[in-house]
Amino acid sequence: MVKVVFLHPDLGIGGAERLVIDAALAFRSKGHEVSFFTNHHDPSHCFPETRNGTFPVTVLGDWIPRSILGRFKAACAYLRMIYAAVYLAWYVIPVEEPTLIFCDLISLCIPILKFAKGPFRVVFYCHHPDKLLTTQGGFLKQVYRAPLNWLEEVTTAQADKVLVNSKYTARVYKDAFQKIKDVPDICYPSINTEFFKHASPKNLKEIVPVGTDKFIFLSINRYERKKDLQLALRAVEQLRYLLNEDDWNRVHLIMAGGFDPINLENMEHYMELSDLAVDLDIEDRVTFMKSPTDIEKVTLLYHCNALIYTPSNEHFGIVPLEAMYYSKPVIAVNSGGPTETVVNDVTGFLCPSSSLEFAQAMTKLITNPELGVKLGEAGCKRFETKFSFEAFTEQLDGILNRERQLISEARAIEYDQKRK
Repeated sequence: MVKVVFLHPDLGIGGAERLVIDAALAFRSKGHEVSFFTNHHDPSHCFPETRNGTFPVTVLGDWIPRSILGRFKAACAYLRMIYAAVYLAWYVIPVEEPTLIFCDLISLCIPILKFAKGPFRVVFYCHHPDKLLTTQGGFLKQVYRAPLNWLEEVTTAQADKVLVNSKYTARVYKDAFQKIKDVPDICYPSINTEFFKHASPKNLKEIVPVGTDKFIFLSINRYERKKDLQLALRAVEQLRYLLNEDDWNRVHLIMAGGFDPINLENMEHYMELSDLAVDLDIEDRVTFMKSPTDIEKVTLLYHCNALIYTPSNEHFGIVPLEAMYYSKPVIAVNSGGPTETVVNDVTGFLCPSSSLEFAQAMTKLITNPELGVKLGEAGCKRFETKFSFEAFTEQLDGILNRERQLISEARAIEYDQKRK
């Protein structure tokens, strides 16, 4: 048994959070001891594994503000992570002597962690280069971001091992960090299939007031503008002109999204989408849900007919895997990570980011139910073959064992040098 420490900025509800929790579950299934350290953890807005005692969670630096007058969010996030890294390096690592420290999202913590004494390795999981996620701005914004972007590249290079979530992200990583010569390993995320196997879906009407005669399209994404959730609403509106009246009356979209009440964008975008549904005259065909529980999400996936996944250039996208597990066809934008999980015309449809293109793909499923079943079954087989939790676990355990071997070799070299 070895000790693995996870350092993550905010243990809320999102794809990055789900990834680190699943990685922790994978390590624990191999008998390793796992603990979490984070800047923020709200028990009312988190995954159950960090709330129910599955893993110990220590919060560090939450007293540091997230922004200054609504600005400098990145700088504040860096400062919060620096505080957490200093705490780990000074108080935790020397005492607990972890073998592996697994961090993600903010690389500035890496050189600070490595100041700590002890034979451990730092693995950094790069979901996507942060420098590419910030919105473009004027001259002052560029001046503000320049040192942060430089620091990101310099500190990422100091990780003992860098992992990325897809071939797409590996290409983006290489283009963004041209001074880093080491090639990152691709470690596809998975889902906690053990939970899905034992979860019992509820009756759909216990979750949303939608009749069983409806053809249900499901969208699961955080209420953020970059997720392009408007595309799903506009695609539904397009169906009005592509379907006969009977089929059109069967259409229903459930839009379930991560919603953090302290996140201003979540609140604003939820209202924007609600208003758009009214403007498009489809409000009676759309149900909005905020932060569904795991059982609610399982129920939605179990009862829906197809998943709509609207983000463009998504780094990976875990939700299509969850739909594939439940044998549901996936309609996704033909870019980013979904191009590696969804096979066009085999497990679903990859479309341009166009409401008409999406609506045409949706029409195929509505008018040909057998096609949806066929695509869904193929998706389930693809998930089991390439993206299962077992494959994810074995890959992470292999990485851990290689890092342990490197630690042993370093110790042997140090011992030989001392003897000389």
